Amino acid sequence: MDTIRIGKNIKRLRREKAITQNELSERLNISYQAVSKWERGVSLPDVSLLIDLANILETTTDNILLGGGKIMEYNNKLSAKEIKQALLELAQLKDKIGKDNTLYQGIINGINTSMNIDIEECFLDNYKFEAIIAEVIIQNFISGAYIDLSEAKTVFENERWFDMVAKYAKKYAIV
Repeated sequence: MDTIRIGKNIKRLRREKAITQNELSERLNISYQAVSKWERGVSLPDVSLLIDLANILETTTDNILLGGGKIMEYNNKLSAKEIKQALLELAQLKDKIGKDNTLYQGIINGINTSMNIDIEECFLDNYKFEAIIAEVIIQNFISGAYIDLSEAKTVFENERWFDMVAKYAKKYAIV
């Protein structure tokens, strides 16, 4: 365990709640010096205090012990380049099986309805197409997939969409 990281996290959480070291120590029935030692990484909270500490700081014991990190078990690993390629192939499906084909129409109508967009319009506009790539990557983060951010950066020309992906990667502990 990284005592320094845990201590910094406790300090950050305490300050976010506008609680002083003294107030925290009183609520936990310990000395303020003990809180100071945690925050400096000299020692760790006693196991018997973790649940109360987490409740006071409005977090989880995992968050405290991981120094602000999140526990995440990825259910699969995906490639941003492969996601982009799959969407490009979807864009070409009209030419391969015919725009009037029932299967193609069903796929397009399903996407348009569920995402409230015109996917064919997105295929023709690179900015909108990259927005779709970002959306697919973010949905996969939410579903527990791992996608390497350095690889993801290579699929975007527009920095806005990569920044959005990076924001969600941080939120879902991908980085």
